[in-house]
Formats: sequence, C-alpha cells, structure tokens
Amino acid sequence: MLIRSEQDLSPIQTEVFDLLIGYDVEQTNMRKKLASKRLLEARRAIEKRREELELAAFTDQESWFEG
Repeated sequence: MLIRSEQDLSPIQTEVFDLLIGYDVEQTNMRKKLASKRLLEARRAIEKRREELELAAFTDQESWFEG
C-alpha cells in the first residue's frame, strides 16, 4: 500500500488514496517520457542539420571546381 499504516482510514478511503497517488505517478512518468522524446527529436534534428551543412560543400556544384 502507498499509505502509512498509522492513519485510520477505511479500506475504501485507502484504495481511493492509492488510486490517486498511482494516477499522479503515472501522469508524471508520461510527462517525463514525452519530454525525453521531444529532447531526442530535437537532438536528431540538430544532428541532421549539421550533416546537411557538412555535406553541402560536397554537393555544391560550384565548389567542385574550386580548389
């Protein structure tokens, strides 16, 4: 149980309390998961942009004739 045993609550009150705590924990975990997903997507976008910039010199037709 998620509730302290010293408190005098009925079994129904205890169950409702545990459900509410469980819901809060689940919501917190979902928010963390979403934040992690967004962070990963942002990192991937940054990496993709850097790769595009690095490859731009090789794909730019004019730069092939320089150097």
